[in-house]
Amino acid sequence: MRDLRPTSSKVRQALFNILYDVSGERFLDLFAGTGEIGTTALKKGAEFVYFVEKNRKRAEDIKKKALKFSKNFKVVPVDALKFLKTYKDQPFDIIFADPPYNYKEYDKLIDMALEKLADGGVFILEHRSDKHFSADEERKYGDTVLSFWRK
Repeated sequence: MRDLRPTSSKVRQALFNILYDVSGERFLDLFAGTGEIGTTALKKGAEFVYFVEKNRKRAEDIKKKALKFSKNFKVVPVDALKFLKTYKDQPFDIIFADPPYNYKEYDKLIDMALEKLADGGVFILEHRSDKHFSADEERKYGDTVLSFWRK
């Protein structure tokens, strides 16, 4: 579990302050890890949350944690890009992705996530501050950056 790098509480709080109101939104938490971002979305009234975490043990832990708050979620134990490639249901209002810092597929992830975004939706990518993308907006918190794309 050494590769697990949960979003800090400071960054999580900033994220939900920026999003402001997630009630009634369809939320996708990619590279869910501990599931903290998606469960926060559930607590704040998201209509439905998909958690995508390929590690089966973590996926089971997310399911147990999320059940305490809601039944309006699905945990998918698969690779994030594979999920985006095969997902055919309605688009998401909010997509959050927190891949490992040594992730190599950022461009593919960004393109595929934007395809699954509803009109008026937002895609947020958490990454190290030495990376820069063509995002609409960037917010920096120490060595962590949240990049935002709006559709």
